Amino acid sequence: MIEQLDFLKGKPARIGVIADTHIPDRVGSLHPGILPVFKELKVDLILHAGDISTIRVIDELQKVAPCLAVRGNRDWFRLPKQKDVILLEINGVQVALMHGHGSFFRYLFDKIPFYLHGYRFSRYPKKLSNYANGAKVIIFGHTHHSENQWVGGKLFFNPGSAYEGNHKGDPPTIGLIEIGLKKDIKGRIINLERAKWVHSSWMLN
Repeated sequence: MIEQLDFLKGKPARIGVIADTHIPDRVGSLHPGILPVFKELKVDLILHAGDISTIRVIDELQKVAPCLAVRGNRDWFRLPKQKDVILLEINGVQVALMHGHGSFFRYLFDKIPFYLHGYRFSRYPKKLSNYANGAKVIIFGHTHHSENQWVGGKLFFNPGSAYEGNHKGDPPTIGLIEIGLKKDIKGRIINLERAKWVHSSWMLN
């Protein structure tokens, strides 16, 4: 079922995108830059692509804008009521929100090529499209690697990890997707300040 968001109709939509917050399993709270950045961007909606780990993350994000979130592999037992995939239509553009890990067995099976070859974006477009119901914009997380790529006429967008950088040395990241009234689509990855969770608090580098 495709959800229609009436509060976004008739105006360009600014969508904040976030994934892999991992609270409290890896850090104790949202990176201190996240809420101020989303406020500065004046986002109309926030989409969380999974590995939330606690519902209070959604509560915090909703202080800025309405938030929709899907279940990641870290959320199977912590947040079992979250959906695996959410399909939206925004200004006539279909958007699919998912974590990208698939079923439990697919999640385990995918670990083999990851450990053998490392992260490769080329492994994901076909797999993600199977869950996207023909959506033009496919938002995912899971990999902790940001992506803003058009493949086969579809935007594959991963905001990266909101609490840590990746193995390439990139900082933590979130994202912004803009969908105009003429179905024009723009994606942007936003770097957050480097920080570490040390002794129950964030320390900015």
